[in-house]
Amino acid sequence: MFVRFDRFANSKLEEIIGDALNDKVSRCQLGKSLTKNKNPDLINHMNTKIFGLILALCFLGAAMCFAADPQMGTWKLNAAKSKITPGTLKFNTVTFKSMFGKIKVTGDGIDADGKPVHSEWTGNFDGKDYPVTGDPISDTRSYTKVDDRTLDLTVKKGGKVIDTGRIVVSTDGKSRTVTVSGTTPKGKKFKNVVVYDKQ
Repeated sequence: MFVRFDRFANSKLEEIIGDALNDKVSRCQLGKSLTKNKNPDLINHMNTKIFGLILALCFLGAAMCFAADPQMGTWKLNAAKSKITPGTLKFNTVTFKSMFGKIKVTGDGIDADGKPVHSEWTGNFDGKDYPVTGDPISDTRSYTKVDDRTLDLTVKKGGKVIDTGRIVVSTDGKSRTVTVSGTTPKGKKFKNVVVYDKQ
């Protein structure tokens, strides 16, 4: 009777150990499967893709925002419609474009002596002074956004305001009028009304 009990106990014990071993193997296989899916290289690759996608969407949103801004683009002087005081700086072409979250403004024209000028300004339409290069009469410029089609402009040299103006884009977006008042380097006061056509 004890032998039968021992055999019964042993068979039950073997069955329990077998089930436990099978369960352990199943867990190991599951663990390996999960570990395989959590491959660090794969995870890093996926994170890079997700980050790249988010970044691309941000740039796309910013580009769409700037693309909708009527100030952006290349503008060519319409001399026939403009009133420019002789002896003042005249820009024949002005370009506004967005660059990495800022706005770059370039201007090509002639100075008071008829010499070619190429100026560059990079900043934001936030009313703060940003450096300007290539402009013989100023060293900083600021733009303040009044509304979607209007900017106020302040031009300074050595911290002193020399010109102020307003830039207004037409409702159809095809032209813009720049009204600037100030003092020439020779101390003469002036007021220019300059019209540009969008290219």
